[in-house]
Amino acid sequence: MKVLVTGAAGQLGHDVMNELHKRGYEGIGSDLKPEYSGVQDGSPVTAMPYVGLDITDEEAVHRVIRELAPDAIVHCAAWTAVDAAEDPANIPKVRRINASATSFIADAAKEAGAKMIYLSTDYVFDGQGTKPWEPDCKDYAPLNVYGRSKLAGELAVSSTLEKYFIVRIAWVFGLSGQNFIKTMLRLSETHDTLRVVMDQIGTPTYTYDLARLLVDMLETEKYGYYHATNEGGYISWYDFACEIFRQAGKNVTVIPVTTEEYGKSVAARPMNSRLDRSKLREEGFEPLPSWQDALARYLKEIGQ
Repeated sequence: MKVLVTGAAGQLGHDVMNELHKRGYEGIGSDLKPEYSGVQDGSPVTAMPYVGLDITDEEAVHRVIRELAPDAIVHCAAWTAVDAAEDPANIPKVRRINASATSFIADAAKEAGAKMIYLSTDYVFDGQGTKPWEPDCKDYAPLNVYGRSKLAGELAVSSTLEKYFIVRIAWVFGLSGQNFIKTMLRLSETHDTLRVVMDQIGTPTYTYDLARLLVDMLETEKYGYYHATNEGGYISWYDFACEIFRQAGKNVTVIPVTTEEYGKSVAARPMNSRLDRSKLREEGFEPLPSWQDALARYLKEIGQ
């Protein structure tokens, strides 16, 4: 199986490429820069085939996918800076990357006869209530520009293809790029007390674990919508911070505050990011390990 991975220099793309190599598949990474620019950790991804590709260039997308003729495409590339997406100057670019480019890739996948995985987000929902969101729920009401752009990407994929997986994830962390864990550890070096939001509820997603699931999906034809975060129960950012410091052996006092008390965020955040993952088991996929276990492995991986 030949698989094209967009966003190969990012947290998830890096791990998907390594998982493909581990299983003996032909992975081809792509990202905006001419040469691979992701984390240089000596893993196979750094030596695997790579092609520079601007996914907002419709002609280039069709040309590259036509030439590569992949059996599958894992579309990880996205604009993910949620607050920056609200800047009026950035909105056209956000839509171009998350919506239009996804439509270009879906069209090219259809032309190539390739199956496609599109990574989406809990932000397509309004985050109200306490009931976990089910993957086939269509009660979309994104609160911000980022969420609306990702929903547009979902609709482009589902309206164009029959062979697709739309996988919603939340609270992502991995080796490449920034994430909540890295932020907490960095702040712990200069602060002995931190205020962390306690009324936004969800579950973290470790890209290493998610990559395994995504390749599992590629090996099937069990298409449709899925939710995929780590197991271990629903938590707040406050709970997550406390466990990060506990496992990392950091002596930091964490003060729980409401979203309103915390302030600062430009973009509105969903309060309820609980994603129902039961469909994974129903379809025969192995769920991701607990987030506590994922955190322990991740801290070890980054030398903490």
